[in-house]
Amino acid sequence: MKELDPLVFLAVFQEMLGPLLWVLILLIVLGTLAFVGLLLKEKTINSRRLVRAELAGLVGGALALVLMAKVSSSGFTDAGGPADWFLIALVFGLGLAGTAILVYTFMGWRKPVGQ
Repeated sequence: MKELDPLVFLAVFQEMLGPLLWVLILLIVLGTLAFVGLLLKEKTINSRRLVRAELAGLVGGALALVLMAKVSSSGFTDAGGPADWFLIALVFGLGLAGTAILVYTFMGWRKPVGQ
């Protein structure tokens, strides 16, 4: 593979995740728009809400690893080299960050600051 083709990645993720891929993409797009809207509305980051969202992000990172193990043909015991462990850490980190952003946004729109 001499060049990176985004359509190849899309095809691989579609094969691995099936319809869940489109649900996750929709969740990412809507969550990002809601997060940006919340930041524009509040003009600040609420630290208490952020800490709670980060704690929930730990659960999201673990769930991302579970999803990765379910959709791939290998498990964590098959990780052999540094690239495998880097990918596992990357999946955990993306799950953690994505969940933290979604939880922060949900809590922000659910209950305004100061109430």
